[in-house]
Amino acid sequence: MGPLDAELRIDNDIESLVERLPGRISAGLSGADMERLLEVVLDLGRAPEARFLEETMVLHPVDVVHDDLQYVVDRVGDFGKDNRAGIERTLHRVSAIRNRPGKVVGLTLRVGRAVYGTTRIIQDLLSTGKSILLVGKPGVGKTTMLRESARVLADDADKRVIVVDTSNEIAGDGDIPHAGIGRARRMQVPEPALQHSVMIEAVENHMPEVIIVDEIGTELDANAARTIAERGVQLVATAHGNALDNLLANPTLSDLVGGVHTVTLGDEEARRRRTQKTVQERRGPPTFDVLVEIQGWNRVAIHPDVGEVVDRILRGFPITPLVRTIDDDGNMRNVETRPIAVTAPIDRAAPGPDYTSDGVQADAQPAQRILPYGVNKGKIQQVIQSANARVELVADMRDADILLTTKSYYRRRTQALRAAEEQGKPVYVLRRNTTTQIEQFIRAMGRRRNHHKSRENVDMGVQEAEAAAARVDRGERQIALTPQGAYVRHLQHEIAKKYGLASSSTGRDGGRHVVIFQR
Repeated sequence: MGPLDAELRIDNDIESLVERLPGRISAGLSGADMERLLEVVLDLGRAPEARFLEETMVLHPVDVVHDDLQYVVDRVGDFGKDNRAGIERTLHRVSAIRNRPGKVVGLTLRVGRAVYGTTRIIQDLLSTGKSILLVGKPGVGKTTMLRESARVLADDADKRVIVVDTSNEIAGDGDIPHAGIGRARRMQVPEPALQHSVMIEAVENHMPEVIIVDEIGTELDANAARTIAERGVQLVATAHGNALDNLLANPTLSDLVGGVHTVTLGDEEARRRRTQKTVQERRGPPTFDVLVEIQGWNRVAIHPDVGEVVDRILRGFPITPLVRTIDDDGNMRNVETRPIAVTAPIDRAAPGPDYTSDGVQADAQPAQRILPYGVNKGKIQQVIQSANARVELVADMRDADILLTTKSYYRRRTQALRAAEEQGKPVYVLRRNTTTQIEQFIRAMGRRRNHHKSRENVDMGVQEAEAAAARVDRGERQIALTPQGAYVRHLQHEIAKKYGLASSSTGRDGGRHVVIFQR
């Protein structure tokens, strides 16, 4: 992609925040780099502080007293039950700390900034009308991107947009919303516990085409989100969690991505799938079609089909997020379009040994070269020798086929991990640095190598089944597919089931194939 047309524009109106501070404290900010100011902290009996991106600065040597706190309280909006207030027609947030009787003993004045242009990296997704869930670490810019999404959808796409603003962080304090949401309408929430009811009210009373919600965090919120999605309204929201696997592990919010439940298979089905009888599967369709992991101001990982990626995680397959970045010159590019990590347990519904459709044996293939990163090399070597696995440990990224690391290391996004992704090296992630996890990984790697070697056959088999199912669905009585291995036949049976059709496997040895027919 070429250079982006628009530059990022920041609207912070810091003067409105500084004016609410007592004179002796605001004077301490004179000459400071206000563009890098994050917040001002006033705690009773302590020196007032200003916190910037790289440092903390004392604003006055005299400790904060009750009169200082009251001076600020009198000049900001009313505090809600969440102990948050704001400054009218700005995005600044004021949070209070109270003692047991309820008196304010501390204040945090957080600078709010409307950053225009942050949705360029996902603007094509917004225009599809699909529901989008934004996740990421606190402070990474989820709310900023959500605010800009409201403006883009309302002004540029000319859609009817309702912002459900629980803590006035999206559209600011006061009755008139901040210009950062454009022509989108804003509904305020009396208290956080009522967010779900306002979400439903927005749909029932105001006929929106899009609803914007910040921080879906409760089961009631999740249920309201599903209700909105089922009514055909586009939903753009954020949720508690840094990445997709966080949501899957959260029983309250996992329904947003389809939910997970344990299924006990019959003997025949377990043999056909080559899995244990008890497996985990997606409970239902996800509320959100697309999930965006915000990794930084200029970097996102996109899962364009949430249902498909959850299914792959639960089956132990690598997932394929689309990683996009914007460089200093404003150029947007796709960094990675191939599997780069396994974020689910290695032993969860792992593919069986005969998932290979071309009959290639693992011991006929060259050794897999693995670069351990944060993983105990002694434990890996011991497992390799014990399993007689065709695996070679290397110390240089250039010699490695894959990089193996742990979940804690992967979250740090170190230079080595970024270099691996940029070089197209798949990154596999263990939950823990234990011998058991390493053993499961080495066993699964042998199976996966055969599986990936036959990827082309898999794709052709899936396409053939899709075409055949469509023909039978239109009226043909039955269609026999070409012979395939066990794994491809399994996928073809699933495709038939998706169309509401029947299927069976017939034939012997290399001629075994699937027949799709009407029930």
